[in-house]
Amino acid sequence: MRPWLFAVIRNLAIDGYRCRQARPPEVGDPDLASLSVPDGVDHVLTAQVVVDAMADLAPFQREVLLQLYYMGRTVTQTAELLGVPPGTVKSRSYYAIRALRKGLSSRGLSAG
Repeated sequence: MRPWLFAVIRNLAIDGYRCRQARPPEVGDPDLASLSVPDGVDHVLTAQVVVDAMADLAPFQREVLLQLYYMGRTVTQTAELLGVPPGTVKSRSYYAIRALRKGLSSRGLSAG
């Protein structure tokens, strides 16, 4: 019985060795584990904070910023659209940006 038991153990050891040689061990890359994957959550949260800060602006300030920065219109085009002089558009955008910067900084974002 003893020779048979040694033969079985020998065969198991050889099978285990061959199995490890047929398929290399899987090793994780430690550098890959520390990399973060951009998931867009920061962008969504920042956008939500900006929307909240925009809601605090006066309606005429918000409209000027929307036309100038989001719609991509010029000062002259915005003035014609709103029916005000171009100087008024510039003044409203200046004070709107200051108020927006103050609102973002009070919410923990730097608007630099």
